[in-house]
Amino acid sequence: MAKKAQRITLYKRIWARIRYWQYLHDVSDAELASYLQVGERTLHEYDKSAQHVTLEKIDNLLSITGMELDDLITL
Repeated sequence: MAKKAQRITLYKRIWARIRYWQYLHDVSDAELASYLQVGERTLHEYDKSAQHVTLEKIDNLLSITGMELDDLITL
């Protein structure tokens, strides 16, 4: 029986895009945490398991930075 390919979930994909955006714009973890309105420790928890990233947190980031969701997804 062939081993199933592990799929990358939507929340992991979005979190990876957020971290990539952070890298491109040279944003510190403290600054990103303030954009998302979470603590820095929470960012590291999201790195391990991004399933707790809420739409509210993503919306906070998008509204503060002036980005659209499409811009974030197409990075």
